[in-house]
Amino acid sequence: MNETRGEKGLKVLTEQRFEKILAIVESRGSVTVAELMKDLKSSESTIRRDLTTLDKEGLLTKVRGGAISKTSFATRDDEVKLRRERNTKEKISIGKYAASLIQKNDFVYIDAGTSTDLMLDHIKEREAVYVTNAVSHAMRLAGIGCKVFLLGGEFKHTTEAIVGEEAILSIEKYNFTKGFFGTNGITEKNGYTTPEVKEAMVKRHAMKCCKECFVLADDSKFGQVSAVKFGKFEDAVVITNKIPKGFKDKKNIKEVGA
Repeated sequence: MNETRGEKGLKVLTEQRFEKILAIVESRGSVTVAELMKDLKSSESTIRRDLTTLDKEGLLTKVRGGAISKTSFATRDDEVKLRRERNTKEKISIGKYAASLIQKNDFVYIDAGTSTDLMLDHIKEREAVYVTNAVSHAMRLAGIGCKVFLLGGEFKHTTEAIVGEEAILSIEKYNFTKGFFGTNGITEKNGYTTPEVKEAMVKRHAMKCCKECFVLADDSKFGQVSAVKFGKFEDAVVITNKIPKGFKDKKNIKEVGA
């Protein structure tokens, strides 16, 4: 019995060490064995063994003398029809929870995107007022009896979003109680990112106009980085189906399952 407890204790300590290593690698991009030994107060053999394990699990890349982040980098967006087919089950659960946060008399901004699109099916609050930069979102919201405003500006075919200077000017006159956003990538160091600068600028300005910001993202978005940052990691609450290793100690993430 005592041996079993001891094994469980060691397993817990190892998992905690893994999470700390991943958090450090994610925040810095790269780290040396010596730095991890100092930060975690662990031996060289322990750190090297941990890095080997995490590399095999695909959570980081082990290099000579240390490790680097597994982060990928994107400079272009896939078309909406392709993104709609990815992680649909997870996005539905995320969207359902997000919709439940909307209350009577809220003034809500809903960003363009497939994750925000799937929250529309679950919106029940008709006395809130909605603003969006997605033509399809506006049509669906109006179809269920909601009062909705559509931003003016340039239409981006790839994401079906309204972007550009006119859209930004429209946003800046509003003060939203809640805003719901999609993202292409999330890291603690790079924050929330998307491939295209015009879309990023609309997201950034909209977030600044919101009292509360929520980012809807399935777990595949963690550790990804796109070309343009539109918000710092701490600027929003992330609603996701599963919190990956390296983010489990973050207070601004809400896990809703799938």
